[in-house]
Amino acid sequence: MRTMRRFLTADRSGRAAFLKARPVIAALVMAAGMACLSPLALAQDKPSPAGGDASHSETPHFPIEHPKHVSWSFSGPFGHYDKGQLQRGLKVYTEVCSACHSMNLVAFRTLRDLGYSEAQVKAFAANYKVQDGPNDEGEMFERPAIPSDYFPSPFPNAQAAAAANNGAAPPDMSLLAKARGVERGFPQFIFDIFTQYQEGGPDYIYSLLTGYQDPPKGVAVPEGGHYNPYFVAAASLAMPPPLSADQVTYDDGAPQTVDQYSKDVSAFLMWAAEPHLEERKRTGFMVMVFLVIFTGLIYLTKKSVYARKEPDAEPQRG
Repeated sequence: MRTMRRFLTADRSGRAAFLKARPVIAALVMAAGMACLSPLALAQDKPSPAGGDASHSETPHFPIEHPKHVSWSFSGPFGHYDKGQLQRGLKVYTEVCSACHSMNLVAFRTLRDLGYSEAQVKAFAANYKVQDGPNDEGEMFERPAIPSDYFPSPFPNAQAAAAANNGAAPPDMSLLAKARGVERGFPQFIFDIFTQYQEGGPDYIYSLLTGYQDPPKGVAVPEGGHYNPYFVAAASLAMPPPLSADQVTYDDGAPQTVDQYSKDVSAFLMWAAEPHLEERKRTGFMVMVFLVIFTGLIYLTKKSVYARKEPDAEPQRG
């Protein structure tokens, strides 16, 4: 009888231990199963050799090359625009880029921020024709632009722009420097928080304009395409190299090279996308100075209010 009781007690304790250890056993079984399946998964994901099934080939990541990092005058918390560079960039845009790209959100009157006088802005705007109307007869007409007008598009609509550029409509350049930016990834983006890096758009535009090259061996470029490893969407794009040496004449003696053209027009597009950058940085600096002073005053006030004082002497008891 005692032997039976011992057997039942041992059986109950064994079952209790098994129930307690069941989650651990299940985890071990799952880990063993994953270990067994891992080689099979790796074998399935491994790219096939040349001549194999193309569906197993690895998808390339674009851009192939990371944009170059350029030292801009407007970078950093105390950065500012170089008006001479902006004027040169405007000239590059006017004589080269405006043939295909519009700037529908930039008004001629804002060019006064580049150092031009009111008369110069009026004369510059008069070089463009804008559509207006309807007139008294109900018809649309063209007239010379005035400072309150915006840069007109070289094409009447997006379909016409695409038809004239191998099926790809050139993007509007008003906000291009803010819309085109490549993520720098970890850990670089952590340092960007402290350095206030915001020049991803100009860096990308500059790299794209200076990055045209012959495709490497084994890379097929479609007809009408041009290889550029800095293009964010593919290995090639429909736009041919837009700049060449001595294409635009500078009046201030700056180098007339593709590199200088690319830097100037990239800086100009940054200004077009964010014309109040200098004011924003000045305001931010004053806010930071105010917060530092305010924090110091709060600390001194706290010390004054909560400072420990010697307690009054207790009255003597007779």
